[in-house]
Amino acid sequence: MHIDLLIHSASQVVTCAGPPGPRRGPAMADVGAIPGGAVAVHQGTIIAVGASDELRAAYTADREIDAAGRAVCPGFVDPHTHLVYAGDRVGEFEWRIAGASYLEIQAAGGGIVATMRATRAAGVERLVAESLPRLRQMLALGTTTAEVKTGYGLSLDAELRQLEAIAALDAAQPIRLVPTFLPAHALPPEYAGRPDAYIDLVIREMLPAAARWHAASAFDGAGVPLFIDVFCERGAFDVAQSRRVLEAGRALDMGVKAHVDEFTALGGLELALELGAVSVDHLDVTGPAGIALLADSTAVAVVIPAVTFNLGGSHYADARAMIDAGAAVALTTDINPGSAPCPSMPLVMAIACRYQRLLPAEALLAATVNAAHAIGVGNRVGSLELGKAADILILDAADYRHLAYEFGGNLISQVIKQGVIL
Repeated sequence: MHIDLLIHSASQVVTCAGPPGPRRGPAMADVGAIPGGAVAVHQGTIIAVGASDELRAAYTADREIDAAGRAVCPGFVDPHTHLVYAGDRVGEFEWRIAGASYLEIQAAGGGIVATMRATRAAGVERLVAESLPRLRQMLALGTTTAEVKTGYGLSLDAELRQLEAIAALDAAQPIRLVPTFLPAHALPPEYAGRPDAYIDLVIREMLPAAARWHAASAFDGAGVPLFIDVFCERGAFDVAQSRRVLEAGRALDMGVKAHVDEFTALGGLELALELGAVSVDHLDVTGPAGIALLADSTAVAVVIPAVTFNLGGSHYADARAMIDAGAAVALTTDINPGSAPCPSMPLVMAIACRYQRLLPAEALLAATVNAAHAIGVGNRVGSLELGKAADILILDAADYRHLAYEFGGNLISQVIKQGVIL
């Protein structure tokens, strides 16, 4: 059979393949590596994975790539990002070094509200122009699919501009984007002391407008979902307010996500799981009872070591206990201008291995197939399997474990997105 592309002679093709759904427990130690492997691609889709001699005998190709003893693995999936924004918060970086906490910076007018001011002042064109370089960095570091949240507009018009920017970015570059609507990210200054009134606005105007936008967008036509998210945290929104937002989004057919247990365990985790959340994110202070709930749920636990690292903290989410309990764990950069200005999934994997005690295999599965399930696209990407998109990385290393073993550089030698060599 003649095909478009054949990648062969890899030291190992790390498929990350397995039964349907995210990996859990002992299954997270098995990356499905094929020594001397090859991948056959036609019309952007993987049509075969196996031994190089077998696939070279079965297929001829318009283009062949000799991996020359290097490792091949799926493109990374980044399931929690805030990459569309204007400006930066480099000044806050210095405040933090001087001892100010995240919540102290927020109370002083910094944090999310500072980015809100810059983002509100930016049109779609500027948001796209400032966000494209971040996406180029992420692509060069191996990310081929990413979730992107709104949440820096905090008004109807500004949140819709962020959605428009996400759509424009999806069309302008190779990384496939998945949108999440996060109008309840922080309380805008004009609603100071009136959080319930702002939640009324979110439910009455913002959520219906976002649902209409999605229905008319290319995302809906491509079967890419829209999620609703909320920041359930001290200084943001309480459990009752978060419930109102998530239930209203769910009623509009949005998948449920939630920022929970980052600094305080308010009960947001239990709420999100009750509502059938696709993912629950952060989980830095989630204890044994919450971990048991996670393990008994279908939600993916998205942990974010880059935030703890960036904030100079030592209390990371207990991802080791989560995996041991049987929860589905994913990794993310959380790239944003304040708490995690980090575009690198390999760096996140390296931190997770050192501070959260993940094995390299667990870190890779958390950055690929589990991350894909955390954003509702696990049937399309995240592993090298028959019928999935040909999102493939060729590493500048013979062993995939070097992705977590080394840090500070870039071991991504070649990126292939839906069969296109980039």
